[in-house]
Amino acid sequence: MTLLAIDAGNAETSIGLFDGDELVADFVVASDERRTSDEWFLVVEGFLRRSGLPEVDEIAMCCTVPALLVALRRTYLRYYENIPAWVVGPGVKTGVPIHTDNPREVGTDRIVNALAAKELYGGPAIVVDLTGTATVVDAIDAKGRYLGGAIAPGVEVSLDAIVRRSAQLRSVEITTPRDVIGKNTVEALQSGIVFGFAGLIDAIVERMIESLGEDPDDVSVIATGSHAAVVLTECETITARDPKLTLQGLRLVAAKNR
Repeated sequence: MTLLAIDAGNAETSIGLFDGDELVADFVVASDERRTSDEWFLVVEGFLRRSGLPEVDEIAMCCTVPALLVALRRTYLRYYENIPAWVVGPGVKTGVPIHTDNPREVGTDRIVNALAAKELYGGPAIVVDLTGTATVVDAIDAKGRYLGGAIAPGVEVSLDAIVRRSAQLRSVEITTPRDVIGKNTVEALQSGIVFGFAGLIDAIVERMIESLGEDPDDVSVIATGSHAAVVLTECETITARDPKLTLQGLRLVAAKNR
């Protein structure tokens, strides 16, 4: 059975193809709001042929961009109308109780990540999702309940902002500099971005563990997201790296709703 898993975010959309429980192939495309439902179909079918799988049997999707969601819904309603499709949201089972002031405002990708962390790593757990637009840190308690989290600007957004607002600064490659004390402007920017965001992540994670009232050794801290992996290598609190966590969560959503 082939499951098509789609994680549509602000900058990028991850597409995963599962054969049973195995992630056979995954691809990343730009989250272009101008892309029509026909174009999305051609993208998916191209990846399907490349993966060597037959046809799509099920779809599980989470999306944080309303315009993309409209186009993606039209895609499966038109081209995959006779197969089950689950868009994470009200009415779709995740098995994750949401303990926030307003559960409806929590991004569906965050809930999917919480589900994957709970099922694959156990609770208590903290998920660090590093995307281009946001740095998101979420907490799941020992009972598997989603408690909430913290949102900070993304690495690329921060770098773009400082470059736009500073006449003498330019965009640089996000990589670890020779030393935390930059000897030139490029290294100074790299130091601020890499070590600055690593420190931000570690500080939030440590405070969340304290808030949970747990022993740090008992908390799984899972890093995901495809952006700025070099930042995560400098973090001291990360216990696991799982760049496909959201896609795995969508597989679990399909299993719970099948």
